[in-house]
Amino acid sequence: MYLPKTNPETTIPTPNLYEKDFYAWTQEQASLLRNQQWSQLDVVNLIEEIESLGKQQRQELRNRLSLLIGHLLKWEYQSERRRRSWLATIRIQRLDVSELLEGNPSLKPYLEEALQKAYIKGVELAVKETELSRRTFPVDCPYSLSQILEDSFYPGEPSELENEYNL
Repeated sequence: MYLPKTNPETTIPTPNLYEKDFYAWTQEQASLLRNQQWSQLDVVNLIEEIESLGKQQRQELRNRLSLLIGHLLKWEYQSERRRRSWLATIRIQRLDVSELLEGNPSLKPYLEEALQKAYIKGVELAVKETELSRRTFPVDCPYSLSQILEDSFYPGEPSELENEYNL
């Protein structure tokens, strides 16, 4: 039987499990780790995925802070349009940030940097949802981290809505 010769330089590589079925790859890698089959691990891709998990946690923190700040800005700058949904979003985001930091205490030193990045997105959210001019909002975040994360902090004039939620 005649088999044509192949040139290794022109052969298309067969994609590995990581590229074909990511979920199956994760299960395979977990099994190999559990069984201490170190030589069979896909170390290059494992390293990449572990690094990616850490980056996702930082992104999650920034996203939560962005939503929280955006709603605090709306609360302060459109006090006449305050809604229970805004209050609920503020409360939920505070809880989510707290849980995220509780589960990832090494993110705490990153909070100040995250706040600066989150404020920019928070302003964009407030501009979009209030139709106020970007110039309405301060260039730098007007709230401290402790204020942002404090359950009882709501900027601007007090609201009856706050009393409804305070148990």
